[in-house]
Amino acid sequence: MKLGLGLYRHMLTHDYYAFARQAGCTHVVIHLVDYFNQGSANPRDNQPTGGKHEPWGVAGDPEKLWTAEELKQIRREIEDAGLVLAAIENLDPAHWHDILLDGPERARHIENVKTIIRNMGEAGIPVLGYNFSLGGVCGRVTSPSGRGGAISVGMNGAIDEPIPNGTVWNMVYDRHAPPGTLRPISHDELWRRLERFLEEVIPVAEASGVRLAAHPDDPPVPVMRQQPRLVYQPYMYQRLLGLAPSSSNALELCVGTLAEMTEGNVYEAIDQYSKQGKIAYIHLRNVIGKAPHYRETFIDEGDVDMVRILTILHRNGFEGVVIPDHTPQMTCPAPWHAGMAHTLGFVLAVFATLKSPLSVA
Repeated sequence: MKLGLGLYRHMLTHDYYAFARQAGCTHVVIHLVDYFNQGSANPRDNQPTGGKHEPWGVAGDPEKLWTAEELKQIRREIEDAGLVLAAIENLDPAHWHDILLDGPERARHIENVKTIIRNMGEAGIPVLGYNFSLGGVCGRVTSPSGRGGAISVGMNGAIDEPIPNGTVWNMVYDRHAPPGTLRPISHDELWRRLERFLEEVIPVAEASGVRLAAHPDDPPVPVMRQQPRLVYQPYMYQRLLGLAPSSSNALELCVGTLAEMTEGNVYEAIDQYSKQGKIAYIHLRNVIGKAPHYRETFIDEGDVDMVRILTILHRNGFEGVVIPDHTPQMTCPAPWHAGMAHTLGFVLAVFATLKSPLSVA
């Protein structure tokens, strides 16, 4: 296993790379989507949260895809800092919203995704994380609910407010959309849209040497904002893998999200999917409770035995990257950095134990 750090677009700087190296990371997973763009509820010193119903921000330029040269330059900067660029996480809704919505621009947006995948392959970036969701990561509430009053996020009930027109996956892609809300669709229809997407892009991913890595629905509830969800129980990941059997059809497995699910067993799920070699990289996060009522915690205090999780991955020969998903903020001049350093130190200690000749793992 390799230790990594997830960095948002505004964090792709020398100082954040230096922090990652100093904290013991060898890899980074980066976000090129600017979730914070014109988002009034998103503090730039923490993860994007939005409001309980409000979007994170405004999507990017629909005509400006990430070019191979841009990606190569970012990779060079990361490598010059002594790190490895392991993955890009998430597509900009501006580039693929009509794939999610099955809208009039779908064919063009499929070509957008194919171009991005080819550009990633040319730049030598091996993984593209994605979240095939209409409602996205919504419904979060922020409060001093962490240990010692640390600022953290959670969920305190179902979110039934419909999605406004011009919004999908937490982001506003059309500020001039007509009034009204998105028409609800069925679970079967959403699975059909995902299957078509994979059928069209997986061959390009295979040819480009890129793995697509699917994130489970967060929060994992059957319906969010009157729209269906895809992977809200652990066994549903297997259906996703079965839609397109390929080494390029993989998982961005989030331990915290799996732990929030109301069925199954997080340890059995980690064992199942790591044995199959289908996990591209891991999000590590601890929680207390189940959807739709839970709160995120420090890595060492939640419902999940993180030592057990990492032991299972080690036993099954997982060689991918483990990154902290997000953490409660610590009370100090650098709350994000302190929270991440706490989690990274915990993971490094477990890694050292697993490598020790005295380990019984």
